[in-house]
Amino acid sequence: MLAGLKEVLEQARANKQAIAAFNVPNLEMVRAAIQAAEEVNMPVILQHAEGHSSLVPLEEIGPIMLHYAKESKVPVVVHLDHGKSYDVLMKAMKLGFTSVMIDASDRPFDENVSRTKEIVKAAHSLGVSVEAELGHVFTSSLGGGEGRAPDDDQIGDTDIYTDPRQAKEFVDATGVDCLAIAFGTVHGIYLKEPKLDLQRVKEIYEAVTIPLVMHGGSGVDAEDYQTAITNGIAKINYYTYANKAGAIALKEYLKEDSQEYFLEECINRSTEALKEDYVLAMKIFGGK
Repeated sequence: MLAGLKEVLEQARANKQAIAAFNVPNLEMVRAAIQAAEEVNMPVILQHAEGHSSLVPLEEIGPIMLHYAKESKVPVVVHLDHGKSYDVLMKAMKLGFTSVMIDASDRPFDENVSRTKEIVKAAHSLGVSVEAELGHVFTSSLGGGEGRAPDDDQIGDTDIYTDPRQAKEFVDATGVDCLAIAFGTVHGIYLKEPKLDLQRVKEIYEAVTIPLVMHGGSGVDAEDYQTAITNGIAKINYYTYANKAGAIALKEYLKEDSQEYFLEECINRSTEALKEDYVLAMKIFGGK
């Protein structure tokens, strides 16, 4: 069933859980995410990142995401991830997406506020939830596909982390429904152990009292996930490591020498591996 982001995240906070948000730039990922959500009986968020338009246009994948969401046995949010362009954000809303992310985190604070307020006003008039970002979540040189690559000495630099007092000012000024924060995670493959400031998550949540979002969620260990969730994280973006799991399954299949290879079986092997990885992530996020 198609669901709204705000309601799903508020329920997740009440249950001390986080909802998995999977970027799904192809049909196989959409199907695997829905199958995983139904297996663990938890809501799920299907996302299309504006930066993935080179893989598939929004107007092509959006209706597919919405179709599977409406047919699902569990609540499914359909979300635009890392929306930069006003036109793309509005297009997602008009297609029927139930939430959007306005990402102006690379802009000065006042501009981030003004851009976010503009989208919140339009989205809330249509019953659409809004996520924004404050702080900087960098991208590893391996995978990720969004954000900026950090210098080695910037990883763990608290100057780029979200400030709790500024977060409260931002939320009060914009009226966003959830906030993506920076506390040491990185988009893509971790090249070194992440330095997560989990106490900062708690301080931000106590300041803003709305659900918080973890970007760069792949590669974090289960204990840190649980602490982050306890401290206020209710949505975890998870993409790179699932994407990798699907590719590894295909690679292993193609090593089998005693058979003919067919595209449909390649797709099936990758989809099953994706689903298994999604299930594992959702169980961790749900405390199961």
